[in-house]
Amino acid sequence: MNVIERLDAQLGLPEHEAMLLSNVRDFARSEIAPRAAHHDETGEFPWANVGGINALGLNAMFVPEVYGGAGLSYLSYLACVREISAACAATGIIWATNFHAMKPVIDFGTEEQKQRLLPRIAEGGLAALVITEPDAGSDATGMRTKFTPDGDTIVVSGSKTFITNGDVADLYVIFGKWAPVEDPKAAISCLVLEKGTPGLTVERLEDKMGHRASSTATLRFDDCRVPAANLLAGPGAGLKLLLASLNKSRPSVGAHALGIAHAAFEDAVGYINGRKQSGRKIIEFQGIQFLLADLASELALCDSWLAHVGRRVDAGVSDIGIEASILKMRASDLAMRMATEAVQLHGGYGYCREYRVERLMRDAKITQIWEGTNQIHRQLIGRSFIER
Repeated sequence: MNVIERLDAQLGLPEHEAMLLSNVRDFARSEIAPRAAHHDETGEFPWANVGGINALGLNAMFVPEVYGGAGLSYLSYLACVREISAACAATGIIWATNFHAMKPVIDFGTEEQKQRLLPRIAEGGLAALVITEPDAGSDATGMRTKFTPDGDTIVVSGSKTFITNGDVADLYVIFGKWAPVEDPKAAISCLVLEKGTPGLTVERLEDKMGHRASSTATLRFDDCRVPAANLLAGPGAGLKLLLASLNKSRPSVGAHALGIAHAAFEDAVGYINGRKQSGRKIIEFQGIQFLLADLASELALCDSWLAHVGRRVDAGVSDIGIEASILKMRASDLAMRMATEAVQLHGGYGYCREYRVERLMRDAKITQIWEGTNQIHRQLIGRSFIER
């Protein structure tokens, strides 16, 4: 057992959660991983993978038991995200997005909203978190989508882009501006729009570098009428919900990036143990060993920080914004470096689609961009040390 495997063994999950993680790992490696290249090449949505995830009841793990879920720990959820993403990054983000989208409902929804909406996800529904707009990315306060109250309904108008699960979601958790309020921060609100709502249009699907099996949609809302009962936490509460949601989704994206990093490391180590140059295994060269030591050390440290953040959330700590930024930034930077070095260690073969590292390098890049670019996270971390 190497140092990376020992870290996993020391996660300290309860027996039932450890068993679930083992089942997820087995399913990911035996069922999801063999299909990943096909889905990457064709761009087909991986419905079989989603079906297998539902068969394991994984959506239920982050939904409280009273609403049809299992209510397992956040740390076990992060570990499952990492395992699925190592097998297929696209499938990993499809599933993780369910958590990202529904967390505002879990944390801020009324009892009626939770009873009505959460069982649909626990039973295997798909969700989308709808924030980004063509002219409002990292600066969410610049969004222009409008929520206009009209009796017992809210009229939604505007457009959103880069929406994961945007064409397949059953529930859309949307952030927009409350029309009667002029202040750009105070106006931000959040509501749930259900699949099939008239006026909801999928305008296009992106043809992406990586994560090709995960659909990324541009959505248009042409006066969509949503029941006022679907508004979360009242008008103007959206910024609080958004920040709280990002604090939980960013560690999840860190786990997703670490899945890619683990897959790249595993492929690189396997290849240089078998490939020879000048009569010696590549791994026997000192320069290669030094590189491997750096990569393994960074992977071990990021895995340890992932576990640290997960345990803090499970302990009820809510102020984890900077910890989340550190995890997302370092894990995604590592994913890109690890995949790049894995391609290099494969030589010319790493540039060919026959080897998985080519796909991993394409999949890794977006992890440095979404859920706040790493430049944004460096700014958040750095300015947290300014004395007030």
